[in-house]
Amino acid sequence: MSFTSTGLNDLFLSALEHQGLDHPTPIQIAAIPAILNGKDVMGIAKTGSGKTASFALPILQNLLTETSAKHREPAVLILVPTRELADQVLEVIRSFSAKLPQRISSLAIYGGSSINTQMQALDKIDILVATPGRLLDLIDKNALKLSSVSTLVLDEADKMLNLGFKEEVDKILSLLPSKRQNLLFSATLSANLTSIKNALLDDPTIVKIESDPEQDTIINELGYFVTAEHKGPLLRYLIKQQKHKQVLVFASSAKAVDSIVNKLRKNKIAASPMHSKMSQGARQEALRQFKEASFHVLVATDLLARGIDIKYLPCVINYELPRSPKDYIHRIGRTGRAGSPGDAISLITMDELPHFRVIQKKTGNKVPMQHSDDINLHGY
Repeated sequence: MSFTSTGLNDLFLSALEHQGLDHPTPIQIAAIPAILNGKDVMGIAKTGSGKTASFALPILQNLLTETSAKHREPAVLILVPTRELADQVLEVIRSFSAKLPQRISSLAIYGGSSINTQMQALDKIDILVATPGRLLDLIDKNALKLSSVSTLVLDEADKMLNLGFKEEVDKILSLLPSKRQNLLFSATLSANLTSIKNALLDDPTIVKIESDPEQDTIINELGYFVTAEHKGPLLRYLIKQQKHKQVLVFASSAKAVDSIVNKLRKNKIAASPMHSKMSQGARQEALRQFKEASFHVLVATDLLARGIDIKYLPCVINYELPRSPKDYIHRIGRTGRAGSPGDAISLITMDELPHFRVIQKKTGNKVPMQHSDDINLHGY
């Protein structure tokens, strides 16, 4: 099946062809026609399945027939949980809108960047990608109104509704016009998501793409039993022995990230940190350099579990486990993308084993385990 069958016009078919995208993914096949027809949509599909393009393309096509942007009143609002995801969504939107005959403006706003600069950029924006906190800050400063929003997207909607986001999302929803198109997208389905679907969506098209077992094997999961004192040496051993071009390592806190990076550098492994205590500029620069393979290892907290798209990232290592099984899914989903296989490795102490078993039960994946006792870690 080609993109022609989705109802996209020649402008977007050419853009897709230019990007080397010939065939729509299952989520795109189902969601694009529904969004073009003005339907509310809830889309559930795994990480890396093309969800962003499935809403970005029809939104852009629909905007071509609408009036131009109003002063500080966007027509489309896309809410996301992290700064990194905001930049990623904006990048996709701009890649498809760059050569359109009609200018469609887009902007991402989030904390950690100058609010004054963002206020100045908000003059006439068709599509606004925002994290909830910064969006409300700008509304409070009368820099932005939501009265003209005709399409609302909650991207990674399950995360948006977690503790710390729900109150902000509810406040934003109260400021929107009652008549609008609502689109919810997520990699996982939760009770919270089902609840907001019932409250927010009007006769929605439900798109739930089940995982293809053959595709699931693209991510090769493996766990290592290891003592706490041997975690660092085992990590360095795996990085050096596997010789992957890029390795993304996850830890649970900014302090742990910095400690791991320092020890990697002392062992002559080029590594860089990524966590919320860094400036937005520093985070963007680290991510850019990692994508270009300017250094070997990026060590990050879970803020990067949903905000990075590297098509051929070969390896993800869980130095520490996430609290949530959903975050585990998003972490390992950074690899095994675009049809390219990837390794997802977890380093598990005996204290962490019960939690790892819960994660496996919730995700439905039985992860093969290996003992690290026989690995010679001397010198690592």
